Amino acid sequence: MTAGARAARGPLRFAVVGGGMAGILAAVELRQAGFTDVVVHEKADRLGGTWRENTYPGVACDVPSHLYSYSFAPNPEWSHVFSPGAEILAYLESVARSFGVEKHVQYGSEVRRLVFGGGRWELTTARGDRDVADVVVAATGVLHHPSYPVIDGVEQFAGPVFHTARWDHSVPVDGARVGVIGTGSSAVQTTCALVDRVSEYVLFQRTPQWVLPVGNPPIEEERRAEYRADPSSMSRARGELATLFEEGFANAVVDADSPQVKLLQQVCEANLDTVTDPELRQRLRPDYRAACKRLIISPNFYDAIQRPNARLVTDAIVRIEPEGVRTADGALHRLDALVLATGFRVDRFLRPIEVIGRGGRSLDEVWDPRPWAYLSISVPEFPNLFMLNGPNGPVGNFSLIDVAELQFGYVLQLVEELAGSRAREVSATMEAARRFEEERTQAAGKTVWVTGCRSWYLDDRGIPAVWPWTFTRFRERMARPDLEDYELVG
Repeated sequence: MTAGARAARGPLRFAVVGGGMAGILAAVELRQAGFTDVVVHEKADRLGGTWRENTYPGVACDVPSHLYSYSFAPNPEWSHVFSPGAEILAYLESVARSFGVEKHVQYGSEVRRLVFGGGRWELTTARGDRDVADVVVAATGVLHHPSYPVIDGVEQFAGPVFHTARWDHSVPVDGARVGVIGTGSSAVQTTCALVDRVSEYVLFQRTPQWVLPVGNPPIEEERRAEYRADPSSMSRARGELATLFEEGFANAVVDADSPQVKLLQQVCEANLDTVTDPELRQRLRPDYRAACKRLIISPNFYDAIQRPNARLVTDAIVRIEPEGVRTADGALHRLDALVLATGFRVDRFLRPIEVIGRGGRSLDEVWDPRPWAYLSISVPEFPNLFMLNGPNGPVGNFSLIDVAELQFGYVLQLVEELAGSRAREVSATMEAARRFEEERTQAAGKTVWVTGCRSWYLDDRGIPAVWPWTFTRFRERMARPDLEDYELVG
């Protein structure tokens, strides 16, 4: 593509789909790179993504706050090591204000269709608005679409039923009989926050979880004052946390036989041994290795589930009745409210948006039977469409902010090929995507995620749909694109 053709076409226009953590990041980084024609399509009336939508009692991040922060916007005011959801939402909104993101946002703009043609993407929203962009950045999130269990009779329950990601704050829970279905992070956080407020707490467990007893102390005002006065001290703290996190965990779980994974197992077993009732302890004991599923971070879950008003139910749920939950042992567990802590549909990514690429190819067809992308960023024949935290990326107990920052730095280098008049379209080659998928599938067999459990990490083949190498390797791959793995069309 000639410089004259670029000048005739005008500056690149960017459409960012989603105004959560990754969408805010994309808007900031684009502005700082000198791109000003940017629009963020946000379906809601507020930024924040998963931190806007998840407001259940006890919601918090399971990554340390100083790691779950943008590198360009360190926050000296974090109140705890693992900060609560409302604080994270306030942080994201403050970053958006400080970096001028809000003026680029179109609220209530849910993208329903993306069609590529003539070197550009045409977007159609739910209200019928149209937009055109040279580059689309998909920042649609992973923990986005709630997963609802199929249980007979759920619509017959006389009380309120809602998902943790759609918490109904109009429902009074103090003094009520509350049941929670699920044992993942949301369920554990809800348990710890609610058990002392309700008259009876019933946790329905299908699969027990390993729980890592990491404390969540407040960050003292003295330390926060130090961070305010000396930002470099906060940078050092972040660096130390990052090293500890990567070497002690992120780089360990990809090797099922690593010493760190064995140590995690020992710590989790010692934590379980604090449960005094041997029968309850046995029902809480997983039959798989620690870190096979996403580790639950909680210093007090076992204390909470041992409260006199708490009950752990491990018999299978047969059906929901107007008065409560009927289990396989014939018992009816009478409840006033029922909460579904049943996680998310983590294979959605861009969907349900209809995406049509080069030559009329449908992303739904390309992603049948499962989603995939080269380095989790680019899909062949879908030029100038880049995903943040896309398929098969690092999602297991990592800081997704760190992941998205590394990915966007990589994407910006591809964008420079477009901005520098060297190409009009860029997308991964099919050969590169296939090679990456073969390597990824083979490497996944060495990870702890395939050591005998069912988890949301596994795809329909039982292969972990996540980055199976060290985070160090991910950082190295994101440092610079290999343009031989990309098709550049002038």
